Amino acid sequence: MRDLNIYRNIGIFAHVDAGKTTTTERILKLTGKIHKTGEVHDGAATTDFMEQEQERGITIQSAATSCEWNGHRLNVIDTPGHVDFTIEVYRSLKVLDGGIGVFCGSGGVEPQSETNWRYANDAGVARIIYVNKLDRIGADFMRVVQQVKDVLAANPLVMVLPIGIEENFKGVVDLLTRKAWIWDDSGDPTAYTEQDVPADMQAQVDEWREKLIETALEQDDALLEKYLEGEEPSVADLKRCIRKGTIGLDFFPTYCGSSFKNKGVQNVLNAVVDYLPNPTEVDPQPEIDLEGNETGGHAIVDVNKPLRALAFKIMDDRYGALTFTRIYSGKIKKGDTVLNTFTGKTERIGRIVEMHANSRTELESAQAGDIIALLGMKNTQTGHTLADPNNPATLEPMVFPDPVISIAIAPKDKAGNEKMGVALNKMVQEDPSFRIMTDEDSGETIMMGMGELHLDIKVDILRRTHHVEVEVGKPQVAYRETITKSVEDSYTHKKQTGGSGQFGKIDYLIEPAETNAGYEFESRVTGGNVPREYWSAIEKAFGACLSEGTLAGFPMLDVRFILLDGSYHAVDSSAMAFELATRAAYRQSIPKAGPQLLEPIMKIDVFTPDEHVGDVIGDLNRRRGMIKSQDTGPTGVRVKAQAPLAEMFGYIGHLRTMTSGRGQFSMEFDHYAACPANVAEAVVKETKERKARK
Repeated sequence: MRDLNIYRNIGIFAHVDAGKTTTTERILKLTGKIHKTGEVHDGAATTDFMEQEQERGITIQSAATSCEWNGHRLNVIDTPGHVDFTIEVYRSLKVLDGGIGVFCGSGGVEPQSETNWRYANDAGVARIIYVNKLDRIGADFMRVVQQVKDVLAANPLVMVLPIGIEENFKGVVDLLTRKAWIWDDSGDPTAYTEQDVPADMQAQVDEWREKLIETALEQDDALLEKYLEGEEPSVADLKRCIRKGTIGLDFFPTYCGSSFKNKGVQNVLNAVVDYLPNPTEVDPQPEIDLEGNETGGHAIVDVNKPLRALAFKIMDDRYGALTFTRIYSGKIKKGDTVLNTFTGKTERIGRIVEMHANSRTELESAQAGDIIALLGMKNTQTGHTLADPNNPATLEPMVFPDPVISIAIAPKDKAGNEKMGVALNKMVQEDPSFRIMTDEDSGETIMMGMGELHLDIKVDILRRTHHVEVEVGKPQVAYRETITKSVEDSYTHKKQTGGSGQFGKIDYLIEPAETNAGYEFESRVTGGNVPREYWSAIEKAFGACLSEGTLAGFPMLDVRFILLDGSYHAVDSSAMAFELATRAAYRQSIPKAGPQLLEPIMKIDVFTPDEHVGDVIGDLNRRRGMIKSQDTGPTGVRVKAQAPLAEMFGYIGHLRTMTSGRGQFSMEFDHYAACPANVAEAVVKETKERKARK
């Protein structure tokens, strides 16, 4: 049995291009996992093993790998940075105990860093901060530290100071030990010497060391008192305090370096071991029963407790489906039978493998604290809990956002139809934010996802990985409908044929609900005019009708249905009769309730060089955008705005043209808002025409 104190389950997350994958490569090199480092820009990074990742130089899937440092075992997950793949970050953070937030020394805190930081805050994950790319032009460590305070409202605890900056960056001063780590320019990460602090940095080091000590000692009143009386704390005491504060999320130890130039990564690895929690030091996952209510129990990380494991990612590769699983308590071995508490079925554990990016090591068993992959799981999907069949419990399930964009796809030839169905099924299991549906009117297959790039990559995976050639329709926006007025109405369903008939009368009020409230049902019937056993039939029937609005057939949001009164017949009334009455009532009353079309509004973050700000803002205004703020940085301006998704298709092409290829942007769903009348008319007309053509 392994000692859980030496485990560190960590994730590396950041904005696109901050250098996460390069940092992971350096960690693997330093820990002896790989002997030749691959570079992202050459398409040769170990953890970017999908063709799409190597070609675009971005990480799409979270890759898992294990390595050792200073006698500790690190399970490292390299997560993607692009906004369309935040679901990968969210899933990974759910199962990690600690994280490394990587920021670019010149770009600073970028939009995606904010989203990821928010996810990490929600998941309560302890983090250390690593400011990378200090060798880049425009790099400024202290500016990024200030941005972490201002933009993320976090408390960075500066642990090292850079020696030199931009092309003169050659090492760091460790504030705890007052030692300078200087690397030579050979590119060998182990080619460094420990020296005394450079004379010209002495005052700066003293100032920052004092800040470090004062912040750390807030964790221990007795030590703080002694320090105020003039007694210097030992490095061991300081480390203990820093560890306590890091795990308590009071502050985030902050480091700097240049992963590409192999400078500064050792300090980050030492910090992972010294300050990030082991699996037993993290608040245990709450257990819930099958109805979703908390039981008060927790999956305490302990090998001797019943099995609790969370499947957090499914990945298909040439050996079959891999189910990435974090074991919270208990242990599993090959051949065990486990219960999937979501499906209620048992599954047999086939093979257990430890992942190193896309290669693997077979294991006989695994235990609490491990992150492993299971082969041969038939019905287990992302977010499902695997538990001991004799002592079942569910871990808190994961919640995934609804897609906002869809495209129709069709195979180029009839033979590809079945192949496409199998491939799409696998892809949906791998990515819960990606959905597939069949349009009942046209029989078309509709792909739905989080953004243009998301769907673009999915089509690419279909073509390359699954060898299915498809034709792609133009993107469609996921509009919604709602109502703006209250309507009080009544409907009687009466049908008499031979034998018993059907009868159900309902008096009801339909009114707009609060934003994001979804569908609400309430019954105010008294005196048994509509017997209680029919209420659920009425509630379900109205809820089912909301999947198709009366304007253009889009799903309805935020509607409250209140059953006021009604009447029934002792013989002719049935749940079916009341269901038919409710469906007819929906068709009768919703058109009177001021139906309105809603469109998805996206949160947009554009980075542009100074000289193109006017063009970018003018263009966003033309796209019905609302400018929220402008922040000037050292290398350009960040414009934050909100704009309808319908106006943003193909935006990256326009932005690159306007900014001579230097602009970047990211976009994520924010909320639904009412469509202007002229836009709504055009959408309704086009939707009806499309349905008529089919």
